[in-house]
This record gives sequence, C-alpha cells and structure tokens, in this order.
Amino acid sequence: MLVCATTNGMSSKDDFAEGDKNLESETQDAPLRSEAASLQRGLAVLEMLAVRPDGATLRDITEKLQLPGASMLRIARTLVELGYLSRDERTKRFFLTNSFLLLGQPRATSRGLSECAISAMRRIRQVTGETTQLCCLIGDEMVILEQLLSVHPFKYSADLGARCPCYSSAPGKAHVAFLSAEEQETLVNRLQFKRFTAQTITSKRAFRIELERIRNQGYAVDRAEGLEGIHCVAAPVLDRHGSAVGSITIAGPSARIPEDEFESIGHVVREGARVASDEFNRQ
Repeated sequence: MLVCATTNGMSSKDDFAEGDKNLESETQDAPLRSEAASLQRGLAVLEMLAVRPDGATLRDITEKLQLPGASMLRIARTLVELGYLSRDERTKRFFLTNSFLLLGQPRATSRGLSECAISAMRRIRQVTGETTQLCCLIGDEMVILEQLLSVHPFKYSADLGARCPCYSSAPGKAHVAFLSAEEQETLVNRLQFKRFTAQTITSKRAFRIELERIRNQGYAVDRAEGLEGIHCVAAPVLDRHGSAVGSITIAGPSARIPEDEFESIGHVVREGARVASDEFNRQ
C-alpha cells in the first residue's frame, strides 16, 4: 500500500492545490505591483518638479531618478493628459500645473476654499486697490492659491503656487496665529529661521510674541520682512472651530501701504476674511 507523506496534516494532493492557489494569487497581484511601481515613479516625478520651477526635460528626469526613459516617457505623458503636468513644445521641458492647488486646498462640503473666498477678495481689492491673494499653509510655507491683481499700473504679483516661509509673510503669520496651541507650538519648534531683510523675524521668541499680537488684533502685517519695499496685511479664514484654514492678504509697495495705514487696512482685510470664513462654514 502506498502511503502519502503529509506535512501538518496536509496531503501531497492538498500541497498541489495550495500551490495552485498561491500561483494564482501571485499572478493576480502582479498587475497591482506594477501599478504601485508606476504610481511611485509618478510621484517621484511630481516631487522632483515641485522644486524645479524652471521645469525639466525627460533626460533630466531619467538621470535624476535613475529610471528607464521609456517608462518615464509613459508616466510623463499620462500626467500631461491628466492635467498635472504641462510640456513646453519648444524647450521640451515638463512643468507642474496648478491642478495640485485644487487638490490641496481645504474644502467646505463640495466647495473649495478659493470658491468660498473669491467674492470677499474682490471686495478687498475694490477697497484697497492692491493685489489680493488667498494663501494656504503647506508644511512650514504659505502657498498662493488665488490672486486678484492690483488696479494700479505698477503692481505686485506672484505665480499661483508660489511659496514663502510662514514667519516672514503676513498671510503666514496670520495663519499660524490662529492654529490650535498644539499645532502652533509644533510648527514653531521645527522652524529654521532665515533672514531675508533687516526686518525679518529670526527667533522663536520674537515669532511667538508676534503671533500673540496678531491673535489679539485679528490681522497680521509684513513690514518688508520677505521682500524689500513690499508691505502686506493679512487676516485668517477660519473654520467653525476658529482654526485657520487659509488667509487673505493684500500686497503692494510700501509707499502705497504705509505703516500708519496698517490698522485701517487691517480692519478691511479682517472683515473680508470674516465674510470668507462665513461662506466657508455655510452648510
């Protein structure tokens, strides 16, 4: 009589059945692993271009990431088709588009922060005449989500998606001042201060004092702390819990936004931010 050897109570016939199941599972998992690899490569491309405002050619991308050119070409083309990358046909360079701004901004039900704030921004621009921007905190930096340019011939402007440190900008200070105490302390403790002008805040102690002042008055100012000759006044857009989800700021030359008008302009921007907050929190 032939006796089949068994392992842990499983016959050799069961071994074959289990092996077939494993092979089938591995075969089914193969496309998923391939998709995951493509996703990782796509994210690597996006992260690379996020710090390359001048864009990059396909060769730049493949050499930097050390990945196959054919694979990178397929991924780049897909990202262009989806609207997350653009390609300059003359220079053959790829660039990030502003589509990520729509993904990253806070949302109120089905409406993004930009949609909720745009009417208030128009009102602020109408009253002040200066470039009005909507910004959001990402990491330690403020990112411009929306912008209405000044009505003056000479105007301050920046690219959508442009970033600046939170400690050297009015919108950044306004946002951080209205974070929860725990979030604020965590952020302040990880900041690495860099001096941009003679007015830049360069210490945690000075920044905390500034945040307390902003919290009390409801708006923040930038006394040419990030760029020489440029003043800004900003106020936070708050969620229903009173925590900042973004901030609205005006920016322009110091000659048109002098320090002795910071308070009156601050009231205008603060009221506009309040209206935007109400719209953001409206059901």
